[in-house]
Amino acid sequence: MKRIGLLLVLGGVLAVIAQPSAMIPEQVRIDTGLLSGVSGSTQATVRAFKGIPFAAPPLGENRWKAPQAAAKWEGVRKADAFGAPCAAGAPPAGRGGGGGRGPGAPGAAATPPGPVAPAVVLPPREPARAEDCLYANVWTSATSANDKRPVMVWIYGGGFSGGSGGQTWYDGEALAAKGPVIVTFNYRLGSLGFFAHPDLAKEAGHPGSGNYGMMDAIAMLQWVKRNIAAFGGDPSKVTIAGESAGAIMVGALVGSPQAKGLFARAIAQSGGWMGLQMGRMRPASAAEADGVNAMKTLGVSTIAELRAKPLNELAIQGQSGLVIDGYLIPEDLSLTFQAGKQNAVDVLTGSNADEANFGICPGAGLNGRAGGTPMTAANLRTQAERRFGSEAAESFVRMYNVTSDADAPKAAHVACGDEVNWNMRQWAVAQAAKGKNAFTYFFTHVQNVNGQPSPQGATHTSELSFMFNNPKGQPNQTWTDVDLKVADQMSSYWANFIMKGDPNGAGLPPWPEYKSLTTSKVMVFGDSPQVEVATPAAKLVFYSGAYQRMLRSSTN
Repeated sequence: MKRIGLLLVLGGVLAVIAQPSAMIPEQVRIDTGLLSGVSGSTQATVRAFKGIPFAAPPLGENRWKAPQAAAKWEGVRKADAFGAPCAAGAPPAGRGGGGGRGPGAPGAAATPPGPVAPAVVLPPREPARAEDCLYANVWTSATSANDKRPVMVWIYGGGFSGGSGGQTWYDGEALAAKGPVIVTFNYRLGSLGFFAHPDLAKEAGHPGSGNYGMMDAIAMLQWVKRNIAAFGGDPSKVTIAGESAGAIMVGALVGSPQAKGLFARAIAQSGGWMGLQMGRMRPASAAEADGVNAMKTLGVSTIAELRAKPLNELAIQGQSGLVIDGYLIPEDLSLTFQAGKQNAVDVLTGSNADEANFGICPGAGLNGRAGGTPMTAANLRTQAERRFGSEAAESFVRMYNVTSDADAPKAAHVACGDEVNWNMRQWAVAQAAKGKNAFTYFFTHVQNVNGQPSPQGATHTSELSFMFNNPKGQPNQTWTDVDLKVADQMSSYWANFIMKGDPNGAGLPPWPEYKSLTTSKVMVFGDSPQVEVATPAAKLVFYSGAYQRMLRSSTN
């Protein structure tokens, strides 16, 4: 596509205004046909391709099957609009894209008290949720198919029951302008993505069932291997990245033998293979038993009858999330990582200071309540005893200086963030032990919402708009110059890691590698990035000890 400079006469002088440099062609050919993209809305050097089918619609016989090949098309397919986000079954799950309060759910930040200006009604960014939803989006600032730019494939959060690749805060335009090719996609959710049943395992011909959403992620990575070069991307330099449920999926892919060789780097934000906090993975046997009971509740006796049910009748509860299926996930991934059997890839991991304000830990959020009752010293001790044992609970209470009921809410809040922080650090150590680059961050910056600091603080998901460099990532963001600078710096670190496996670069404060849980230091993203002053070694040792006791009890 030719670029012609715009001619203006200014004070009798003919001036030429520089036009954007060459971009990837408006049309690209992938293995299923020709696509026509669109120019970026804010970045003149970026072209976007939206709503690309990377697999066949998972409808009818394809429901609860591994993703099938997408159909080829004749002529040129317009790639100018997002495809439908994935439905999660019926009734709507209320977490993720709908603004619920589940892990990774967008729109969960509380609105501060006081008058709020009426929201501007904009056309919907995405169609309504549907079962036909396996679509991808690509943003690229490459100038030709020969550029071989490194690639990031983003996996969204939403508690495995909400979210989508087309949400505003995942817009890849600004990040793509810094060099890498950015890919987002939809994966199946809720009971449509994770329903398990012994008959489905028999049909598949391999152990276990469920994890169809994870199969979608693997199919997406295989699509990237085949097609990303057409967008100027390098299929040998792929980074998988995600937040919350997306980070859990990243952990599962790093630990899965079926994903080996599909990516070279991984970014995990506020989530790991065991979840946000330490915990055991669910075996397929338990999930399949629930699947048998669910079919009885629905009054069907065969998978064929279940597949024939319309979406609005497919009310299956408790079938949302990864399970040990013996195939994609051969064993509890904690055992895989403990033995060093995970895929050897570079990692960038991290979490936020106020994770608890999203409601991810009982009694640790803004209202300081535990299961509907006020968080007290006794409640905190009971929770600690249940999770860590009576002896460790005593150490826990001392470590967080809980001497009265007044201390308990703050202690619970801080401990929630500390445990997620430990989870992300120990993952970095596991990859460093395999000789790979590892970097970890802790996000403390509080953004402006409706003209004032967010009452949620640096809560779960609050770093997303910053690492994507997206000031319009959420409708109520009203960023200051400080917010804009933090976003520019964070997105540069992320782009550097995607490009070369190291976030460091010109003009950025040095970010140290992370190798030791007790001596290495993380990068703290406050109003400016700086290395933490001191490692919280005592807390990290406590959570590591609790984790080891959990692993021993799970293998006895």
